[in-house]
Amino acid sequence: MQGSDRPRFGTTLVAAVLLASAGTAARPQSGETMRLILPFPPGGPADVMTRVVAEQIGAAGGPSMVIESHPGAATEIGTEYVYRSEPDGNTLGIISNSFVTLPHLRKLKYNPLTDFAPICDLADFPPLIAVNSTSPYHKLADLIDAARAQPGKLTLGSIGPGSSSQMTFEMLKREAKANITFVPFTGYTPAIQALLGNQITSAIADLASLQGQLQSGQLRALATTTAKRIETLPNLPTVSESGYDVQQQFFGGVVAPARTPKEKVANLIKIFSAALQNKEIRTKFVSYGYFPAGACGADYAAILRKDYDDYGKIIQETGMKME
Repeated sequence: MQGSDRPRFGTTLVAAVLLASAGTAARPQSGETMRLILPFPPGGPADVMTRVVAEQIGAAGGPSMVIESHPGAATEIGTEYVYRSEPDGNTLGIISNSFVTLPHLRKLKYNPLTDFAPICDLADFPPLIAVNSTSPYHKLADLIDAARAQPGKLTLGSIGPGSSSQMTFEMLKREAKANITFVPFTGYTPAIQALLGNQITSAIADLASLQGQLQSGQLRALATTTAKRIETLPNLPTVSESGYDVQQQFFGGVVAPARTPKEKVANLIKIFSAALQNKEIRTKFVSYGYFPAGACGADYAAILRKDYDDYGKIIQETGMKME
């Protein structure tokens, strides 16, 4: 699965050709340090992604980058911190799907489409539906059939409430016409631990979070919600191939405060797009369970706008609420 092949809602979003001038990362002024604000706890897939990109930028002679974790409130705390930061190009924010879902679920102090300058779409995190290896369900259809036969008794755990994972669940529940109970967790790790302990029937999490347990045989993946099969799991069917029209993709990107000078934004785009073109980035990303994306600047802004509109429609149709 390539970054440019990854529609988030069933319509192909072709990533723009990266800037021709982005072959070498621009050097900052002497002594300049950039801060990357991570709206998640340290140690998770987004943290690893950010560190891989930051290390590549540094190795190419770019600015020194310090990663600061500002977790909480479904990423709102970290994102608002970036929104309030000095727009000097030295404080950037890492964003995920919640960047464009939260505004539809509760009132925020910032507008994701007008209060930030999109820099680059960094990576895709393929979502998987998984069960314990001892589970009797070997295909997604098995799980759905059992849920239909036992309304409300089967459970699916993931990050929530109000997360893109819960939205994926709501889409599947509606499409499959199956009554499955959603169990919210504070992160993928506790959800996976509950699945390992057979405390829940199934779970939705990204490949990076599930990879270790899948490789050890403790968990079994039933399907991926990506539009196409994952290149590292070619035998794993998509949810659409399994008969349910659900396509969803998790992502990680980087933005700056909206008032950042245009020349600073252009320089940041050059720095990050150059890093994403490096072959070592792809090798590292794939080994961790995610894939480089690549749309930058105006092209990334268009993707975020479409995501915002599509998520809003889904939230309205499913009646999903932030509890």
